[in-house]
Formats: sequence, structure tokens, C-alpha cells
Amino acid sequence: MATRIRLQRHGRKGRPIFTIVVADSRAKRDGKFIEDLGQYNPNTNPATIDLKFERALEWMMSGAEPTNTARAILSYKGVLMKKHLLEGVKKGALTAEQVEERFTKWLNDKQSLVDNKITNLTSSAEKAKADRLKAEADTNAKRAEAVAAKYAVVEEAPVAEVVAEEVAGEEAPAVEVAAEEAPAVEAAAEEVPAVEAAAEEAPTAEAATEEAPAADAE
Repeated sequence: MATRIRLQRHGRKGRPIFTIVVADSRAKRDGKFIEDLGQYNPNTNPATIDLKFERALEWMMSGAEPTNTARAILSYKGVLMKKHLLEGVKKGALTAEQVEERFTKWLNDKQSLVDNKITNLTSSAEKAKADRLKAEADTNAKRAEAVAAKYAVVEEAPVAEVVAEEVAGEEAPAVEVAAEEAPAVEAAAEEVPAVEAAAEEAPTAEAATEEAPAADAE
């Protein structure tokens, strides 16, 4: 029976969680399995892997074939590295002590890389948070300045109205004075009939002129 190390999908839509299992190669992906080797959660950064290292190593040494994703997980956790070293022992190229020494060094280097990645991610997250808070503070300050400017314009409007009222009040007496001067114009209009009366007296002079020929006739 050909056995494979592969993943079974669980979890809800958009946030899957995978179980690492050993199963018959003919079985369905999410069907029956032989042994549960751990869990893989890709929703975290870095991904969370909980693996039964010794059992996975035993299955790999027994000839179980991992899928591509399972192989990447086993390589990340050092199962493939340990298998390679143990095969060197079988060939007589290495001793058990050398295998443990090399594998321990590999694990320490790997853990240092993981720790550095976590530190960088934490620093990046804190910096992004600080930048976001600064941007929000700048936005709030600009909004406050805009509101203050708006209220300043509203407060200046009544002053303009008072000035307009004062100007209107100063112009009103001039209108009243013009109204007071109107009777003088009317008085001048009343003097016009006197001129007309003088014009009516002009025919008397013409009558005197008409009487002059009578004197000449005598």
C-alpha cells in the first residue's frame, strides 16, 4: 500500500486550517487517514506548524511520499534535514554524534531566522500603527482648523451687518434734508404765476401804441 503524507482541509471559508496526515494514496483528500501528524495554520504570520516530529521522521524513513505542500512543511521543521543526516549514518559517512551536532546547529540557525522575522514583523506593525495614528492626528488638526475658520467667519458677519446699519442711519438724515428742501422748490413754483401776470399786463403797452396813430390823424 502506497502511503502519502498530505494535508486535509478544515476550518471555515477564507480561513482554512490543515491537518497533516498519513493516508493511503487512493483515499480521498478529506477521507480516511492512517495517522494524524499535526496541524498547519497558514492564517498567522509566520505560519503556525504543530508537528509530531519523530512520527513524521519515521514515516519518511519508511518510504512515505509527501505532497509538495507537505514536503515544504517537513523541510521547514527539519524532518528532511534529519532524514538526510540519518541516511549518511547508514552509508557510514557520519556518526550519530555528528548527526546530532549538525542537526542541533541547523535548528539553532533556523530558529534565529524565525526570531528575526518575528522581530521585523513586530517592528513593522508598530511603525505602521504609529504612522496611522500620526496621520489621524494630522487629519483631526486640519479639521479643527477648518471648523475654527468657519466659526470665525460666522462671528465676523454680525459686525458687517452693524456697519451697514450705521451707514444706512447716517444717510437717512440727508434724505430727510432733501425732503425738507422740497417746500422751497414748491415756493419757487408758486412765484411762476407772478411772471405770467406781468406777461398779461404787456397788452396795455400794445394798446397805447395803437392809440398813437389817432394822435397823428389829428
